[in-house]
Formats: sequence, structure tokens, C-alpha cells
Amino acid sequence: RVCVIVADQGKGISEADQARIFDKFARVDPSEPGGSGLGLYISRKLARAMGGDITVDSAPGQGARFVFWLPGR
Repeated sequence: RVCVIVADQGKGISEADQARIFDKFARVDPSEPGGSGLGLYISRKLARAMGGDITVDSAPGQGARFVFWLPGR
């Protein structure tokens, strides 16, 4: 596998929200400016089309870690 990990130290994502953030037009906090809710949806679709995936590991107050992977040669 080839992996890219993107992590932050932001406010984190609850377990309930993690289940839906890859859905089309999903946003954790619609009151925050910016974003259409399509970025993670499109990213996961593309990753899966290439035989990989994107996952998230997060907890409120602990930031988030996204792992994007594709199969190696």
C-alpha cells in the first residue's frame, strides 16, 4: 500500500459525525463558513475507484487523522 496521512489538532469529529462525513453534502457544522460538503465524498469515491480508501480517526477535542491509501504495484 501507499498511504498519505493528514492530521490536525482541531476540535475533532464525534463518532456519530464520522459515520456521515463521507456522504454527499455532509458537513459537521453547517454554521461554519465555507465548504460544500463534497470534498470528502469525492475523495472517497476516487480512492475507492482506484482500489483504495480514505478513513478517519478522531475524537472531540483531539483533532482528526485521515488516512488515504492506494494499493501498491
